Amino acid sequence: MLIEENKPLAPLTTFGIGGPARWFAEATSENEIAEAAAWADKRGVPLFVLGGGSNLLVSDAGFDGLVLRVGLRGITAADAPGVRIYQVAAGEDWDHFVERSVEEGCAGVECLAGIPGTVGGTPVQNVGAYGQEVASVIAQVRAFDLQARAFIEFAAAQCGFAYRRSRFNSVDRGRYIVTRVDYRLTPGGAPAVRYEGLQRALEECQREGREPKLMDVARAVRRVRQSKGMVLVEGDPDCRSAGSFFKNPLVSDQHFHKIAAMSGQQPPRFPAAQEPENQGKIKLPAAWLIEQSGFRKGYALGRAALSSRHTLALTNRGGASAEEVLALAGQITAAVEAHFGILLEMEPVMVGF
Repeated sequence: MLIEENKPLAPLTTFGIGGPARWFAEATSENEIAEAAAWADKRGVPLFVLGGGSNLLVSDAGFDGLVLRVGLRGITAADAPGVRIYQVAAGEDWDHFVERSVEEGCAGVECLAGIPGTVGGTPVQNVGAYGQEVASVIAQVRAFDLQARAFIEFAAAQCGFAYRRSRFNSVDRGRYIVTRVDYRLTPGGAPAVRYEGLQRALEECQREGREPKLMDVARAVRRVRQSKGMVLVEGDPDCRSAGSFFKNPLVSDQHFHKIAAMSGQQPPRFPAAQEPENQGKIKLPAAWLIEQSGFRKGYALGRAALSSRHTLALTNRGGASAEEVLALAGQITAAVEAHFGILLEMEPVMVGF
């Protein structure tokens, strides 16, 4: 396996920000993943696993260790009673897999269309949007255990899924390298249309007097995401981002009513995930909190700016540094905490800080 030195990382991320990797390798097989892990361990250097580069911010100094890009490819499908199991290699493009599953009439991930990145990142972040999360359709995750130096398979119940969380980015952060994800989708299943914004985007189906199909929903989701600058389009400065930079916070019912009284209006709200720890909690849109704290679309601090289409995305307006992005993020979190008593949590993975 080829080990490169001082590999620029900025071009490998959607943010387009960050210094070089001291060493870099791309693994196209499970054997190469094990080989790269042994190489880093033997030399005592830290290891960072890179997927599609869509949900991370690399420091201006780069990463003083081995960056391993997961390039495993392949999708297989097998039918079982009432379901179709897709086994998808971690390096596959996520939206490509969504497109294939929708074309084959399998429900379960249609609302996750247009999300950049690779399959391997979906269980780590428990990727979700418009009322769907991958946790609801993942059957199994295969990964390499860096401690045991062995491959292991986790059933969904063993993954510790919660809102934007899993064991892979919390209690076991940095221990496992995902190599394959198995999804249990529903052939002929009805699409999920839970969010009001998505329902509006599907009004054409209503005018035609028919129920929306999976493909209708996937296309509508891509249109909505593109209108917010959340779909990668060459030459669009709003796309030089890590997507949603802040997680939507969960608050108590009491806190929600306090915010409503302070703002003089009923804040928008999302349904919270059904985990036991979320009982009695209300999910607030971070974008609304940011706007109510005085920030508008396009607000800039140096070469970093809020998207011109969505206040939840921080963007690189050209030549921005990681330091500038974090300065803008800090300004926003301080204002939201001062106004509402809520400390926003950043969503992207921070590399090399």
